[in-house]
Amino acid sequence: MNLARRIAFLTLVAATFAAFFVAQRLKNAPSVVQYVRFSGVLSPNSDGRKDTVRLNFLVKEADDVTVEVVDADGDLVRTLVEDLPRPAYRAFDDPLRWDGRDDDGEPVPDGRYRLRIVLQGQGRTIVPQRSVRVDRTPPAPRVTSISPDRVYGPELLPKPDGGPAVVRFGPALERARVMVFKTAPGRPRLVLERRLAPGTTSWSWTGELDGGRRASGGTYVAVLEWRDEAENIGTSIPLGRDGLPRVPANGRPWPGRGGITVRNLGVQGPSAPVRAGERAVFGIDARQARYSWRLRRVGSPTVYKRGSGTRAQFGVTVPADVASGVFLLEVRTRRHATATPFLVEDARPRPVLAVLPWTTWQGRNGADDDGDGLPDALDLGRPARTQRMVVGAGGLPAGFATHEAPVLAWLDRTGRRYDVTTDLALEHGVGPRLAGHRGVLLPGDTRWLTPRVRRDLRTFVRRGGALASFGTDSLLRTVRLRQGRRERLADPGPRGRADLFGARLRPVVRRPVDLEVSGQPDAVQLFAGTDGRFPGVPAWEETASLGPQLRHAASAVTVDPPGREVVVAARFGRGLVVRPGLPDLGVRLTPDPALQALVARTWTLLSR
Repeated sequence: MNLARRIAFLTLVAATFAAFFVAQRLKNAPSVVQYVRFSGVLSPNSDGRKDTVRLNFLVKEADDVTVEVVDADGDLVRTLVEDLPRPAYRAFDDPLRWDGRDDDGEPVPDGRYRLRIVLQGQGRTIVPQRSVRVDRTPPAPRVTSISPDRVYGPELLPKPDGGPAVVRFGPALERARVMVFKTAPGRPRLVLERRLAPGTTSWSWTGELDGGRRASGGTYVAVLEWRDEAENIGTSIPLGRDGLPRVPANGRPWPGRGGITVRNLGVQGPSAPVRAGERAVFGIDARQARYSWRLRRVGSPTVYKRGSGTRAQFGVTVPADVASGVFLLEVRTRRHATATPFLVEDARPRPVLAVLPWTTWQGRNGADDDGDGLPDALDLGRPARTQRMVVGAGGLPAGFATHEAPVLAWLDRTGRRYDVTTDLALEHGVGPRLAGHRGVLLPGDTRWLTPRVRRDLRTFVRRGGALASFGTDSLLRTVRLRQGRRERLADPGPRGRADLFGARLRPVVRRPVDLEVSGQPDAVQLFAGTDGRFPGVPAWEETASLGPQLRHAASAVTVDPPGREVVVAARFGRGLVVRPGLPDLGVRLTPDPALQALVARTWTLLSR
């Protein structure tokens, strides 16, 4: 090695040692920015939990500082302070805060963010290692199944062996809980809440509520709630601001399989009339308990038959000598009772056909068909099976006890005989037809009808038939029948601006009012037998206009406010449409002579 190379080598060694000692000195020297506080998780979703993060630091030497927030690529996101004088070794008395937004006030994407501190006087920029993770994404718990795993439909309680429904899900996070909501019948409400230990993957429920009470019959949903490190709260189905389940738009189902149906006792009857003297078949779910049953006509105390059994399918032969009408099969176990209406027709033709709204009954039934816990009801835009047990205590369809039953019972007591069917039977072309009858009575709310039945009713009246609609909010909506292994009512339409005859109806007003016959001629003597007044009507539905195809025949109007048509008769083609517009007509019929006279005259118009 020559002299020059030796000198270069020794110079390099000396420089290395010098650099080492300088680095050690800088490493041991206090940082120009110290005690940086900017870490953790930020969840800026305005829920009051971890919506901002506090930051603080102190500088070794007094200087003017600019504090910025930068993203993982080092790009500027937010300037928090600019050229702010800071004394040496003094932290902020009021720490700076960052709310997870950029300089334009827009939320920043989820991810990690760091501080960038610019010391203006020293011309230095410091980016401490500490960072904040922005996380707005709530956890997504999901009920994967409720045992035993069912191919379709909700889990049923109580179980015959007394066992629980086992709700299964992924591992629970911190401060997790399970909530049970009753979603039908009635408005959704929270009925049970239980905390879950972290890591839990299942929870069992036998149907028992707080205080040892048993859950009443109805549709329920188990909802999971997780809370993550960022204090984001996620639930297995969406909840509203009121903490109650939120119904998805456009009839979509809830995610997961959280549905539980409590059915202490249920009965399902036929949707079409059964001939007198023939056998009516019912499905009975008594949870394998023994039950007793009896058969009687609606509104009559006479029991035609009675018996007991344990079978899930039960048949009874209808007495051959009964007249057409609506009957009840009443079933009772040791603790529970229920009933279901079914229709009986005899061989004698009658001028009036009473059409019961089976489509509306099932459309308003809060049963859960697919096991997501959301009632499959047409009001919610959901398809509904045409054959299923009614949820809830009593087992009767919504409105039956206050609408159809009292009207039909009054007709029976006063000796007015009629044929009977359902709108679903008309759709299927079974049972009595419209043809051959002079009048059609719709004794209750008929909210939904299939296009075929709507068309047939219009044709029936146009050609000279008479129709009386005793319900309210009726004949305004369509629904389609979807055939398949399980027949369904699907694609429910919205409330139309006019009913199938063209009349425009306003929503029911629940405010007492007096009615009187209008000054226009009563061309059909609709109010014959009355004094022309109906005092103290508690609720009413106004016919706002008849439309171009209806011609006024008779009406009774409100006194105050004046002149609003409620009880209306109108010509349609060669026929007649009568609409009382009184939602409480059924329950007020027996004690109110004026209503009795109105119904009696309506019956005469239907019969002739």
